[in-house]
Amino acid sequence: MFSLERFVEDCCTAVRSDKTHKSVAEIFDRAFHDPSAITAALGEPEKAGLTPIYCSSDVTILNLVWKPSMIIPPHNHNMWAMIGVYGGREDNIFWRRIKDDPDGRIEAAGAAALSTGDYTPLGHDIIHSVANPITKLTGAIHVYGGDFFEAERSEWDPENLSEQDIDLEKLKALFND
Repeated sequence: MFSLERFVEDCCTAVRSDKTHKSVAEIFDRAFHDPSAITAALGEPEKAGLTPIYCSSDVTILNLVWKPSMIIPPHNHNMWAMIGVYGGREDNIFWRRIKDDPDGRIEAAGAAALSTGDYTPLGHDIIHSVANPITKLTGAIHVYGGDFFEAERSEWDPENLSEQDIDLEKLKALFND
Protein backbone atom coordinates (compact mmCIF):
# COMPACT_ATOMS: atom_id res chain seq x y z
CA MET A 1 0.00 0.00 0.00
CA PHE A 2 1.30 3.46 -0.93
CA SER A 3 1.92 5.84 1.95
CA LEU A 4 2.57 9.47 1.01
CA GLU A 5 4.43 10.07 4.28
CA ARG A 6 6.65 7.05 3.65
CA PHE A 7 7.25 8.11 0.03
CA VAL A 8 8.40 11.58 1.17
CA GLU A 9 10.56 10.10 3.94
CA ASP A 10 12.14 7.58 1.55
CA CYS A 11 12.87 10.25 -1.08
CA CYS A 12 14.48 12.56 1.50
CA THR A 13 16.60 9.73 2.92
CA ALA A 14 17.68 8.61 -0.55
CA VAL A 15 18.70 12.10 -1.65
CA ARG A 16 20.74 12.61 1.53
CA SER A 17 22.83 9.56 0.62
CA ASP A 18 22.99 10.11 -3.18
CA LYS A 19 22.30 13.50 -4.78
CA THR A 20 21.40 11.99 -8.20
CA HIS A 21 18.07 10.88 -9.65
CA LYS A 22 19.26 7.28 -9.26
CA SER A 23 18.65 7.61 -5.54
CA VAL A 24 14.86 7.76 -6.01
CA ALA A 25 14.55 5.32 -8.93
CA GLU A 26 13.90 2.32 -6.68
CA ILE A 27 11.32 4.33 -4.70
CA PHE A 28 9.49 5.14 -7.94
CA ASP A 29 9.73 1.51 -9.02
CA ARG A 30 7.90 0.44 -5.85
CA ALA A 31 5.38 3.29 -5.86
CA PHE A 32 4.39 3.15 -9.53
CA HIS A 33 4.06 -0.62 -9.52
CA ASP A 34 0.52 0.07 -8.24
CA PRO A 35 -0.56 3.55 -9.42
CA SER A 36 -4.10 3.00 -8.13
CA ALA A 37 -2.66 2.97 -4.59
CA ILE A 38 -1.17 6.42 -5.24
CA THR A 39 -4.55 7.65 -6.43
CA ALA A 40 -6.17 6.17 -3.32
CA ALA A 41 -3.66 8.00 -1.09
CA LEU A 42 -3.84 11.36 -2.92
CA GLY A 43 -7.48 11.19 -3.93
CA GLU A 44 -8.93 11.12 -7.41
CA PRO A 45 -7.89 14.34 -9.18
CA GLU A 46 -10.82 16.76 -9.37
CA LYS A 47 -9.15 19.87 -10.79
CA ALA A 48 -5.83 20.98 -12.22
CA GLY A 49 -3.20 22.09 -9.78
CA LEU A 50 0.45 22.33 -8.83
CA THR A 51 0.46 21.14 -5.22
CA PRO A 52 3.67 21.05 -3.17
CA ILE A 53 3.93 17.91 -1.06
CA TYR A 54 7.42 18.60 0.31
CA CYS A 55 10.07 21.23 -0.39
CA SER A 56 13.61 21.75 0.89
CA SER A 57 16.89 22.89 -0.63
CA ASP A 58 17.68 19.25 -1.54
CA VAL A 59 14.37 17.89 -2.79
CA THR A 60 10.94 19.07 -3.94
CA ILE A 61 7.98 16.73 -4.34
CA LEU A 62 4.94 17.98 -6.24
CA ASN A 63 1.55 16.56 -7.10
CA LEU A 64 0.78 17.92 -10.57
CA VAL A 65 -2.67 17.56 -12.08
CA TRP A 66 -2.86 18.54 -15.74
CA LYS A 67 -6.07 19.85 -17.34
CA PRO A 68 -7.26 18.13 -20.51
CA SER A 69 -5.27 19.43 -23.51
CA MET A 70 -3.00 21.49 -21.22
CA ILE A 71 0.43 22.40 -22.63
CA ILE A 72 3.46 23.74 -20.77
CA PRO A 73 5.99 25.39 -23.15
CA PRO A 74 9.62 24.27 -23.26
CA HIS A 75 11.48 24.86 -20.00
CA ASN A 76 14.36 23.50 -17.97
CA HIS A 77 14.73 22.74 -14.26
CA ASN A 78 18.52 23.04 -13.82
CA MET A 79 18.25 20.00 -11.57
CA TRP A 80 17.38 16.35 -12.09
CA ALA A 81 13.79 15.18 -11.84
CA MET A 82 11.83 11.94 -11.64
CA ILE A 83 8.34 12.08 -13.12
CA GLY A 84 5.70 9.42 -12.59
CA VAL A 85 2.11 9.34 -13.86
CA TYR A 86 -0.46 7.81 -11.53
CA GLY A 87 -3.46 8.52 -13.78
CA GLY A 88 -3.85 9.69 -17.37
CA ARG A 89 -1.04 10.59 -19.77
CA GLU A 90 1.79 13.11 -19.95
CA ASP A 91 3.57 13.67 -23.27
CA ASN A 92 7.06 15.16 -23.15
CA ILE A 93 8.94 16.67 -26.06
CA PHE A 94 12.66 16.92 -25.39
CA TRP A 95 14.60 19.84 -26.83
CA ARG A 96 18.27 20.71 -27.39
CA ARG A 97 19.95 24.04 -27.79
CA ILE A 98 20.84 25.05 -31.35
CA LYS A 99 24.61 25.38 -31.36
CA ASP A 100 25.86 28.97 -31.54
CA ASP A 101 22.34 30.46 -31.76
CA PRO A 102 22.55 34.02 -30.33
CA ASP A 103 18.95 33.86 -29.00
CA GLY A 104 19.44 30.55 -27.20
CA ARG A 105 16.88 28.91 -29.48
CA ILE A 106 16.14 25.20 -29.32
CA GLU A 107 15.05 22.38 -31.61
CA ALA A 108 13.12 19.17 -30.94
CA ALA A 109 15.33 16.20 -30.09
CA GLY A 110 12.96 13.42 -28.97
CA ALA A 111 9.78 12.56 -27.13
CA ALA A 112 8.31 10.26 -24.50
CA ALA A 113 4.71 9.44 -23.69
CA LEU A 114 4.09 8.50 -20.06
CA SER A 115 0.86 6.69 -19.27
CA THR A 116 -0.55 5.50 -15.95
CA GLY A 117 2.18 3.66 -14.04
CA ASP A 118 5.05 4.99 -16.19
CA TYR A 119 7.90 7.05 -14.79
CA THR A 120 11.12 8.47 -16.17
CA PRO A 121 14.19 10.40 -15.00
CA LEU A 122 15.10 13.78 -16.44
CA GLY A 123 18.73 14.84 -16.26
CA HIS A 124 19.98 18.14 -14.87
CA ASP A 125 20.30 19.72 -18.34
CA ILE A 126 17.05 18.45 -19.91
CA ILE A 127 14.77 20.93 -21.67
CA HIS A 128 11.24 19.66 -22.19
CA SER A 129 7.69 20.71 -22.90
CA VAL A 130 4.72 18.84 -21.48
CA ALA A 131 1.21 18.19 -22.76
CA ASN A 132 -1.81 16.31 -21.49
CA PRO A 133 -3.18 15.02 -24.82
CA ILE A 134 -6.29 13.35 -23.41
CA THR A 135 -9.75 14.61 -22.46
CA LYS A 136 -9.45 13.90 -18.74
CA LEU A 137 -7.25 15.10 -15.90
CA THR A 138 -3.77 13.60 -15.63
CA GLY A 139 -2.12 13.13 -12.22
CA ALA A 140 1.64 12.91 -11.76
CA ILE A 141 4.18 13.02 -8.97
CA HIS A 142 7.33 14.99 -9.77
CA VAL A 143 10.42 14.79 -7.56
CA TYR A 144 13.18 17.33 -8.14
CA GLY A 145 16.77 17.30 -6.87
CA GLY A 146 16.58 20.77 -5.36
CA ASP A 147 14.20 23.59 -4.53
CA PHE A 148 11.85 23.78 -7.52
CA PHE A 149 10.55 27.20 -6.49
CA GLU A 150 13.91 28.92 -5.94
CA ALA A 151 16.03 27.55 -8.80
CA GLU A 152 17.03 29.87 -11.63
CA ARG A 153 15.53 28.41 -14.78
CA SER A 154 14.64 29.26 -18.35
CA GLU A 155 11.60 28.84 -20.54
CA TRP A 156 11.37 29.17 -24.29
CA ASP A 157 8.82 31.21 -26.17
CA PRO A 158 6.46 28.68 -27.77
CA GLU A 159 6.29 30.65 -31.02
CA ASN A 160 9.91 31.51 -31.80
CA LEU A 161 11.66 29.16 -29.34
CA SER A 162 13.90 31.91 -27.92
CA GLU A 163 15.14 31.64 -24.35
CA GLN A 164 13.95 33.85 -21.48
CA ASP A 165 13.83 33.69 -17.68
CA ILE A 166 11.03 31.48 -16.44
CA ASP A 167 7.95 33.22 -15.08
CA LEU A 168 7.00 30.93 -12.21
CA GLU A 169 3.81 32.85 -11.43
CA LYS A 170 2.68 32.45 -15.04
CA LEU A 171 3.45 28.73 -14.81
CA LYS A 172 1.41 28.38 -11.61
CA ALA A 173 -1.46 30.28 -13.26
CA LEU A 174 -1.61 27.74 -16.09
CA PHE A 175 -2.58 25.14 -13.50
CA ASN A 176 -5.17 27.41 -11.90
CA ASP A 177 -7.01 28.78 -14.95
